[in-house]
Amino acid sequence: MIDFRSDTVTRPTNAMREAMMAAPLGDDVLGDEPTVQALEAKVAALLGKEAALFVPSGTMANQLAIRSVCEAGDEIIAHRESHIIHYETGAPAALAGCMIAGLDGAGGLFEAKQVRDAIRPRDQHAPMSRMLILENTHNRGGGTVWPLAQWAEVAASGSDCGLHVHIDGARLMNACVAIGCAPMAYTQHADSVSMCFSKALGAPVGSALAASAAVIARARRFRKMFGGAMRQSGLLAAAAIHALDHHVERLAEDHANARRLAGTIANIEGITLEGTPERVATNMVFFAVQPQLGTAQSFCDRLRERGVAALNMGPSRVRMVLHLDVSSADVDRAGVIIAEVAKVRA
Repeated sequence: MIDFRSDTVTRPTNAMREAMMAAPLGDDVLGDEPTVQALEAKVAALLGKEAALFVPSGTMANQLAIRSVCEAGDEIIAHRESHIIHYETGAPAALAGCMIAGLDGAGGLFEAKQVRDAIRPRDQHAPMSRMLILENTHNRGGGTVWPLAQWAEVAASGSDCGLHVHIDGARLMNACVAIGCAPMAYTQHADSVSMCFSKALGAPVGSALAASAAVIARARRFRKMFGGAMRQSGLLAAAAIHALDHHVERLAEDHANARRLAGTIANIEGITLEGTPERVATNMVFFAVQPQLGTAQSFCDRLRERGVAALNMGPSRVRMVLHLDVSSADVDRAGVIIAEVAKVRA
């Protein structure tokens, strides 16, 4: 099976497994897990923050940021297609008592004026605008990357109005590799950052939240409350360290393979590629299935029967994600299969 459903399907490499087995271990809840502490220090330095916290998932990292900063009844400003709205099970409302003001914008991006216009007046009738969340890269937006100038302006529009700026950086390293910048080019404009190790970076489990020491202290308490504190988690932290040391630069290969796949899909009758192959920014390819081929789900089912796994993202929208377990040869073979499946009308 050539699995394009997500970059979360990656398996640890042999070298990563060796690093996991060699990791010194302790008890992270008791405060003496050396490998976790090494990872947290590494992430804090990489992202330019005072401290970091290792957590099981990106959803938990985002929700810890929200719970540590916001109060019940507060409002968060984010893009309408954000991960925190669509894929985190209503957690801002359930865990922090927060509502979300959704902004529109192509590719998951928006402008500074939209942020300023969304901020509530300081009035007893209105919720308190407390946090601005920027997702980079933007999943439902097509794996898009925020331009640095626009990013700085939008983040400043929140900071200048007293908002805590949080980055949902699950795939932040993809964004950095795509435009050739260091993570701090983005993170210097934010108060907190989440990043995921188990997507394109290839670790089996784990994410991190980086922020001020005060925010991380609160997040550590809520991590325990949410059931996310782990014991000998150095096994997982070692995989994350290996990923940061060895799997960042190779993300460019995934981006190139995504453009390669998009180039094939663009020429298949019955399928409409989102954008052009040259505009595929990172490791995601989206396309629409035209009605004569059935629904996105039925098309994905037919692909799976032929050994290609893709993800239904709507009635006609399909997503394919490139990662370290998919080679350029796999891409070429998948392209042939997609073209053959598209010849059969539903």
